[in-house]
Amino acid sequence: MSYAAKLPSPTPRLRLAVRIGAAVFGGYAFTWGVIAAGAALLFKAGMDFHDAEFLASAVGLLVFLTVFLWTFATRRLLLAWVLLAGGGALLAGVASLVQASIV
Repeated sequence: MSYAAKLPSPTPRLRLAVRIGAAVFGGYAFTWGVIAAGAALLFKAGMDFHDAEFLASAVGLLVFLTVFLWTFATRRLLLAWVLLAGGGALLAGVASLVQASIV
C-alpha cells in the first residue's frame, strides 16, 4: 500500500470551497484573458477600439458563465484549475503580444 493511499480524503466542505475558488478566481482569470485577447485581435483586424472592447466584453460574460458552470460539472478539479489558470495566462500572453505589435 502506498503512502498516497493512506492520506485522508478532504472533507466535502473543503472540496466545495476549492471548487468555488476555481470557479470564481480561475474563471475570472480565463475570462480576463479571453476579453484581452479578443479585444486586441479584433482591434488589430480593423474594428474600432470601443466596438472591439464591447464585443469582447459581451462574449466574456458568456465565457465566464460557461466556465463557472463547467467547473462545477467537471469531475477533475485539478484539470479545471490547470485549464482555467493556464488558459488565462496563455490568452493574456497572446493579448500582450498582439498589443505590442500594434504599437
